[in-house]
This record gives sequence, structure tokens and C-alpha cells, in this order.
Amino acid sequence: MIEVEQLSKSYGPREAIRNLSFQIEKGEVVGFLGPNGAGKSTTMNILSCIMPASSGSVKICGFDVFEQTLEIRKLIGYLPETPPLYSDMVVSDYLTFAARLRNVPSGKAQSAVEQAVEKCSLQDVSNRIIGRLSKGYQQRVGIAQALVHDPDILILDEPTIGLDPIQIIEIRKLIQDLASSHTIILSSHILPEITQICKRVIIISDGEIAAVDSLESLTTRLHKGERLILKVRQNDSDIIEKLRALNQVNTVVEQETGQFTIDCEPGSNIQETVAKLALDNNWGIVELKQASMTLEDIFLKLTLEEKEVTQ
Repeated sequence: MIEVEQLSKSYGPREAIRNLSFQIEKGEVVGFLGPNGAGKSTTMNILSCIMPASSGSVKICGFDVFEQTLEIRKLIGYLPETPPLYSDMVVSDYLTFAARLRNVPSGKAQSAVEQAVEKCSLQDVSNRIIGRLSKGYQQRVGIAQALVHDPDILILDEPTIGLDPIQIIEIRKLIQDLASSHTIILSSHILPEITQICKRVIIISDGEIAAVDSLESLTTRLHKGERLILKVRQNDSDIIEKLRALNQVNTVVEQETGQFTIDCEPGSNIQETVAKLALDNNWGIVELKQASMTLEDIFLKLTLEEKEVTQ
């Protein structure tokens, strides 16, 4: 559905993105991750026909993003980081205006607005002025304007930024519901959000692709070993030294008082050995469990550690 090949964008002497290549299939929900300034918004703006690239190619459903922008705009709904809202307009009037901008036929505009209002649960505020709504409802209106022409693809840039925890849960649930009927590209700094919603991630660092894969495959590829979490009541100064002395243990890190992360060789299976060591030394085991690599671990490894290597 989306094919990006060797995409680059320069602002004068500064390269915002360099030679990005990836594909997104119909029906996928893909997380787009990267530190601030990595080039995420630039890439989304190019995919949405808001700005041209310096070089490379993008095809969406077979249409060229540089030569067939009108066809592509019909296929895409875009929510930028700052929603394009008119604060002095009534919600329903604004969505009608958005439908007209998207060339929704006049005879279908009202039903299109009603469907967007229903999908985004805006029925209770459809006759209210946008500027008087809460931040969470304003985000819903922003998503509704991206949906009003029933696009195949939704591009959402930081849809939960600035929301309180309850509003984040509500918007996250809305995106999960939309995922059943749309291809979605979701940019977010809230990594648990990506984990819950997306099956695959594209990680960009310093304007270049750092990884394109499923969360499971990235975990397997990057975490070449076993990881244990040990929590104990005692906090003897020699715990780290004794754990490191065990065969097949690579590193031991005390994450907080009495909690240790133990990275071991692949297939080491040393939980019983660690438990026996803790019992013999009267450390008082609170918890001993196997842990998998989190998306935060993957993100930091790909964006920070690899950047340090190149410097």
C-alpha cells in the first residue's frame, strides 16, 4: 500500500532525512518512533503531500506522491502534532467544512460528518464551540477531521500529546477501534502506547532508518541472551560481585535498591542457581523472574547506543 524508496529531504545544508526505505501493507498498524528532531514529522508531511522531498520516491496505492497528490489526498487522513482546528467554530460546522475541503459530495457530507462524530464519540459536543472543549475532545475533533472523508490510511502524529491519563486512555481506545478498518501510521513518544496498538515499528534516528520490524523480531535480534530480575530484602554490598561471579552471567545492574537486572548467555537457564545463591546468603528473595526486552530498551539501544558508536 505504501512504498518508500531512498527518501531524502534537505533544508539548505541540513539533511532532515536520508535515504529512508520501508513498506507498509494494507491493514497494518505501524508505530513510527524516533527522538525529537529525528525526521518523523518531515517524513509524515511528505507522505501527506504537505511538502516535497529532495529525492527518492513514495507510492501510495500505486499513486506517486509527487505527481498524483490529489489522488493521494483522497486516500489519506492526517492529524498533525498540532491539530488544524478553528477554535471559534462549532464542531459540526467545522467537520462539514473539512468534508467540503476533502471533496465529499454535498449530498453525502452530512452523513459523513455524522459517521465521524459517532466514531469519535463527539455526539455530546457536536454543537459546542471547539475552543471551549477540553484538550481531549479537541484531539477527538482533530481525528474526526482526518476521518470525515473515510480514508484508507490514517497518519497520526503524537495524537495523545498533552492529554491527561484518562484522556490518553480514551484516545488510545479510539485508535484501537479505528485500526480494524484503516491502515494506521502512529507516531508517539509514549512507548507503551505503541506496544499496545502496533504490531510493527519503524525506528528512525538522526534522519536514517534504525530498524523496521515487528516488536517480537526486534526483541529476539537485539536481546542476544536471557534476562532475569531479582528483588531481595537485604542489600549487601557484595551481591553484585557474587552474581557476576556466576557462570554465564554477562552483566548485573542494580536498577533500584534491592532490585537487580541480570543479563546472561542465551539458553543459560540459571534461575535455580541464582535462587540457591540468594538463599545461601540469606538475601531474602522477594521476586525472581525472567524478563523480556521492552520497547523502551529497544528504542534506547537503537537510538542512543548506536549513535554513540558513530561519534
